[in-house]
Amino acid sequence: MKNHPSRKSTQSIVGAGIIVLGILFLLDNFGIMDARYVLRLWPVLLIIVGILKIIQSRSSHSWIIGAILVFLGTVITLHRLDIIYYNWHQWWPVLLIIIGIGLLSRAWTGFHHNAILTGRKTNYSESTVNLLAFMGGNHIKNVSQDFQGGEATAVMGGIEMDLRQASMNGEAVLNVFTFWGGIDIKVPTDWTIILKGVPLFGGFTDKTMPPPPDTPNKRFIINGYAIMGGVEIKN
Repeated sequence: MKNHPSRKSTQSIVGAGIIVLGILFLLDNFGIMDARYVLRLWPVLLIIVGILKIIQSRSSHSWIIGAILVFLGTVITLHRLDIIYYNWHQWWPVLLIIIGIGLLSRAWTGFHHNAILTGRKTNYSESTVNLLAFMGGNHIKNVSQDFQGGEATAVMGGIEMDLRQASMNGEAVLNVFTFWGGIDIKVPTDWTIILKGVPLFGGFTDKTMPPPPDTPNKRFIINGYAIMGGVEIKN
C-alpha cells in the first residue's frame, strides 16, 4: 500500500522536532546554550500536536480537537514570551465553552460515539467507527460483519474498542490519535494486524497471536500517532 502524502508530512514534522530536541540538549551539554530557557516554551509541543491532528483529521470533531490544541499552545507560548498576559482564574470558563461546543457538535451532526469528561458505553454494528474521548472514557463494542475501520481520537482520555465479534471483507483501516491518553483494541483471532503508527514518547503494542496459515486474509491496518500515550491491540 502506498504511503499517503499527509502521513509523510506528519512524519517529517515529528522527525524534525526530535532532531531539534537532540541538538538542543547537545548544545546544553557543551555549555553553548541553556536548554532550560528553551524548554520553558514547552507549550509549542501543543501547537505541533494540534497541527498533526489537523493534518490527520477526516472528521469535524477531530479538526476541532486539533484547533483547540493549537490555540492553547499559542496562547500559553505567547504568555511565556511576555507578549500577552492571561489569568487562568479569569479564563477557566473557556473550558466550559469548549465542552459545550463538543456537545452541540454531537447534536448537530448526529455523531454519538464520543465522551467528554464522562464515560460512555455503546454497542452498535456500523461498518465504520468515529470515536472521541476527551478527558473521559469511551467504551464501544462493534459487531459489524463488514467492518471497514474509521477513526479513534483519545486526548487526556481513553478508548476501549471491542471488535472480537466483528468481521471484515479483506481489509480495514483505522486511523488513531492519542495524546496523554490510551486506546485499547480487542480483535478477532483471524485478523492480521499491521501497525503503521508513529510513537512519540508513547508506544504501539501488538499482543495478538498470528492467525493460522489457512485463515482467509483479513488485514487490520492501524495508522496514526501515539504522543505520550499508548495504543494496544490484543485478541
